[in-house]
Amino acid sequence: MSSEQTPFLVEVIYALPKQQKLIKLQIPPGTTCIDAVKLSDMQNYFPEIDLETVKLGIFSRLVKHDEVLLPGQRVEIYRPLIADPKDVRRKRVEKAKDEGRVNKKTGSKL
Repeated sequence: MSSEQTPFLVEVIYALPKQQKLIKLQIPPGTTCIDAVKLSDMQNYFPEIDLETVKLGIFSRLVKHDEVLLPGQRVEIYRPLIADPKDVRRKRVEKAKDEGRVNKKTGSKL
């Protein structure tokens, strides 16, 4: 049997602030990221995962659903952002200006 046809190990992971789940799978070559998520049955543990719109990554790199997995990779299921990071930073700067911790003209710290 050719090593190209041998199933290999990958991990699928999903994390919440206080709970996480890592599932190891043996998958055949040619399996895509979304196929691995479906095979992991992660939705049984976290029904809020929407397989149509979920964002996926491999070791912190955003990937498309149809990207083919390689041996040893970890598929990460990303949660939607609660707040836009730019808006959060903008509000933090405005608060600092209001409190007098930042120069209102230049934006630098006092």
